[in-house]
Amino acid sequence: MNKKVLVTVILFGSLTVSGIVSAQSVYPGQHQGKLKKETVAPLQAESFDLKDVRLLPSRFRDNMLRDSAWMTSIDVNRLLHSFRTNAGVFAGREGGYMTVKKLGGWESLDCELRGHTTGHMLSALGLMYAATGSEIFKLKGDSLVNGLEEVQNTLKNGYLSAWPEELINRNIQGKGVWAPWYTLHKLFSGLIDQYLYADNKKALTIVTRMGDWAYNKLKPLSEETRKLMIRNEFGGINESFYNLYSITGDERYRWLAEYFYHNDVIDPLKELRDDLGTKHTNTFIPKVIAEARNYELTRNETSRKLSEFFWHTMIDHHTFAPGCSSDKEHYFDPKKLSQHLTGYTGETCCTYNMLKLSRHLFCWTGDSSIADYYERALYNHILGQQDPETGMVAYFLPLLSGSHKLYSTKENSFWCCVGSGFENHAKFGEAIYYHNNQGIYVNLFIPSQVTWKEKGLTIRQETEFPQEETTRFTLQAENPVRTTIYLRYPSWSKDVKVSVNGKKISVKQKSGSYIAITREWKDGDQISATYPMQIKLETTPDNPDKAALLYGPLVLAGERGTEGMQAPAPFSNPALYNDYYTYNFHVPAHLRTSLKLDKKHPERALQRVGSDLKFTTEQGDVIRPLYDLHRQRYVVYWDLQSEE
Repeated sequence: MNKKVLVTVILFGSLTVSGIVSAQSVYPGQHQGKLKKETVAPLQAESFDLKDVRLLPSRFRDNMLRDSAWMTSIDVNRLLHSFRTNAGVFAGREGGYMTVKKLGGWESLDCELRGHTTGHMLSALGLMYAATGSEIFKLKGDSLVNGLEEVQNTLKNGYLSAWPEELINRNIQGKGVWAPWYTLHKLFSGLIDQYLYADNKKALTIVTRMGDWAYNKLKPLSEETRKLMIRNEFGGINESFYNLYSITGDERYRWLAEYFYHNDVIDPLKELRDDLGTKHTNTFIPKVIAEARNYELTRNETSRKLSEFFWHTMIDHHTFAPGCSSDKEHYFDPKKLSQHLTGYTGETCCTYNMLKLSRHLFCWTGDSSIADYYERALYNHILGQQDPETGMVAYFLPLLSGSHKLYSTKENSFWCCVGSGFENHAKFGEAIYYHNNQGIYVNLFIPSQVTWKEKGLTIRQETEFPQEETTRFTLQAENPVRTTIYLRYPSWSKDVKVSVNGKKISVKQKSGSYIAITREWKDGDQISATYPMQIKLETTPDNPDKAALLYGPLVLAGERGTEGMQAPAPFSNPALYNDYYTYNFHVPAHLRTSLKLDKKHPERALQRVGSDLKFTTEQGDVIRPLYDLHRQRYVVYWDLQSEE
């Protein structure tokens, strides 16, 4: 049997066992009974546990299936090899080349980031288990945790990594080293997620021992040494310590979280200053996520204000049309955005972290504009990150006209965006629905089913969105229940039509809000909502003649074929150093990037073909959603020419 088919059978043949998953990622409303320090900040909405949401057939579930096939194909012994080698518990003839095939790229035995993928994999396996209930992900996660326990026991002092503790010592001394705390963050986060998503208590024991090691290591250091050490990228290790504090109630872990407070980064945000300059984007975002967790656990208003300021600053000034950010991983002057449409825009990890931050902020505010951003980034960047043919993923989302998506390789990449990619495509169900005491929010139009246990209510959402404008809901109620269903009214739509049990209801709300339907719901009730979509332009702030086309929340891109694409394109070349970062797209000199249209009525330039999201122009362009453009060149930001 084909391996992909086998995984599919296992994945969806065991959905009934999902009830034994008791928690997931650390967002307000989740993991009840597992936290000694609950959220104390006031909330507008709470998250459902991922185990309470199931994806129905759709493009999103297709991505999840491909992700699951890739994850399960990577042998546990390969993921543990560098850990075991570091601890001296592995022995094999001639270096074990006959028994363990080594991982390449950023997981090579001489790469200082080795082990980060294992951390991401722990999280992704927990997510996938919660999202499907399939035992294959639980068993694989358990095997990884068991192997890591052996390594930690051998190293004795609670330390656990795929590389020697000397890398941490070098970091403390201010010597050159590639982000050791960043790598440990992935391991901390993965073990915490194994406990929260997959109920692995051994993972919690391991990660608390790691926390004890970190406390004993860092507590004696001077303030001068602390500031020197955290100049090196440390990912979201402070978020992990806040989460560990939340689970255990141990004040030492809160001390560790505060220890990684980066004054140079966060202090300007406290003063509500956009002082991002040309700093490394994905070094910034996790530090703000940690502040968001601090607010939730302590009600520190300064942390809330700076988190919201940062989010709005990112969305209003530092984000491209697809919802992504950064050029070659760094900030740039947003007033010169059109000069930064390169082949290295949109690091996927940045979007991954912005979506995490958005989830926290939505819980605080219930603001539909946050859901608007989430939808845009999810469809245009994350959904399209994965190659539909191979399941490989892209590091960047290139916006250079004539560029194409550059994918990882199965054996020799393991970049950061591969690690976060394992997680991205395992957790599509986590932000579709939220709830509060008054009702349930529907934020995304993705085929899915949510079970609201407290209300005895299940809602099944069926839709072909975005190919069609209508989404339909069928309610299953154990008993009649009075509550409110909040249907998101996106900023991109107008004149929304809603009916309940076939009867049209009056929609008084405007776009950028929620349509609140309050009534006593009974088993079998149905809701239908139609969201008209329009073509619009989104110009760059510094050049009104450079613009992206959008259809509803979807960024559209023009097909430009494969001329000049040289093998191994569209895949990275592992034989070249940092190929993803230096890749030459060989864009043909004659490639056309212009589009003739009426700026006031851009929809007149496009004709939709059939029921698919395919458009054509009089110039002969074929234009599709960006998430559908794979293995060929494309144009996202057009050079506009006015119609005569």
